[in-house]
Amino acid sequence: MAGESLARRLGTADAVVVGLGAMLGAGVYVAFAPAARAAGAGLLLGLAVAAVVAYCNATSSARLAIRYPASGGTYVYGRERLGPFWGYLAGWGFVTGKVASCAAMALTVVTYTAPGLGQPWRGLLAVAVVAALTALNYRGIQRSAAATRVLVSVSLLVLAAAVTAIVVAGDPSGSRLAPFPGTDALGVLQSAGLLFFAFAGYARIATLGEEVSRPRRTIPRAIPIALAIVFAVYAAVAVATLLQLGPAALAASSDPLAQAVSGTAWSGLAPVVRAGAAVAALGALLALVLGVSRTVLAMARDGNLPRGLAAIHPRFRVPHRAELAVGAVVALLASFADLRGAIGFSSFAVLVYYAIANASAWTLRAGRLVPAVGLLGCMLLAFSLPLPSVLVGAAVLAAGAAAYAVRVSSPSR
Repeated sequence: MAGESLARRLGTADAVVVGLGAMLGAGVYVAFAPAARAAGAGLLLGLAVAAVVAYCNATSSARLAIRYPASGGTYVYGRERLGPFWGYLAGWGFVTGKVASCAAMALTVVTYTAPGLGQPWRGLLAVAVVAALTALNYRGIQRSAAATRVLVSVSLLVLAAAVTAIVVAGDPSGSRLAPFPGTDALGVLQSAGLLFFAFAGYARIATLGEEVSRPRRTIPRAIPIALAIVFAVYAAVAVATLLQLGPAALAASSDPLAQAVSGTAWSGLAPVVRAGAAVAALGALLALVLGVSRTVLAMARDGNLPRGLAAIHPRFRVPHRAELAVGAVVALLASFADLRGAIGFSSFAVLVYYAIANASAWTLRAGRLVPAVGLLGCMLLAFSLPLPSVLVGAAVLAAGAAAYAVRVSSPSR
């Protein structure tokens, strides 16, 4: 039934793991190369800027999640604090942006497990990956959290081994940190916008608010812990990779971390790094599908998406129809989408989502500095992204807004 509640089964450790799983696969293996193309070694500054904006967003999200511990994240916060349209726009941006992220993660799995595989087999394998993880989510939240814990542990071990190989057995040089000639503030901001794609996974903790035990205590703890761990990992990997490859080689590589390890005396670790990339992407995809389906659930409960998607499975206590619908759309996109092209669009849509979160937190009155910085940072990074990403993102959001206007003006409503 649409009015039923989800089971509260996730503790702080589980919530942190879900956030880590959503973030680690996206950033380390996907976002650094386009960020290097935008800013060269200046991507380190971009990483710091993205982290500051992410911290503001995390703080605003945590404050709102305490007051509204229900599935849906900023969709719920925007609706309650700013009005139904802003909640809808946040939900629309989150769902469309994160569906693109899901497709990118599925393609990352294929890229690293079957390099050089062409169509149609590449698309079919991506569809199979999405189908397998959708089936796992369908079986219940505890199974998903347990699987994510394993995937995150493997990912962290692989990243630690890669950084160690570069530092101990590689040829790191400080001269390679020199930025590209002509790198400017816009390039740094663009890299920050692209790298923000890597930090957005902590939203999964807030969107699972209805399944977290003691949400007023758990969510404010889990979000900053997950964010701090991921920033430390990203900074270590970014510095090590730049010292080994330099910004030009990093920008040109499709698998920069594996390439950096290949150039060390421990080159035999390169296949392990590639396997770790696939595992990390699986963890990210698992957590992403989990979060998107919960936002679909919240929007369906309010009639902003078909109400049938709000059904809760009587045995597994999950929004099974929402999960199946999200899985089907992701599988379709993954069958033909471009991996790198999805990053810019996803970043734009998710930055708009967090802009609405910060605006919602502003209305809480107490502690307005953080949401103000977060709101301005989100808008600045969103419109610093490559022009095609801005245009496509704006068009998709406008289409969602038009659909909302048609729905609310319908006489049948």
